[in-house]
Amino acid sequence: MNNVVVGTDSNFQQEVLQSQTPVLVDFWAPWCGPCRMVGPVVEEIANDLVGKLKVVKVNTDENYGVASQYGIMSIPTLGIFKGGKLVDSVIGAVPKSHLVSKIQPHLTSVN
Repeated sequence: MNNVVVGTDSNFQQEVLQSQTPVLVDFWAPWCGPCRMVGPVVEEIANDLVGKLKVVKVNTDENYGVASQYGIMSIPTLGIFKGGKLVDSVIGAVPKSHLVSKIQPHLTSVN
């Protein structure tokens, strides 16, 4: 989890909205089965795209403010933020390939 930032109501502005790189935000909760399935995929993506993508995990049980601000009704919801705006999102546990295909267009440079 060393390439994954823990997001909170208090640091969301700084870690996500003011980030210079695109950010993948994983809205999750510990009791959510599909969240536990998608967690390792999110961590793999964080490791694969170091320097190109920031990954932030927000526990919706502990950080209701951010979750309600973005209308998160189902978890896991994976939001892609760029330039301080939510540009795309994926709801539910999806394969890594699907998630990467959603993220790819928002990366500034791809090797």
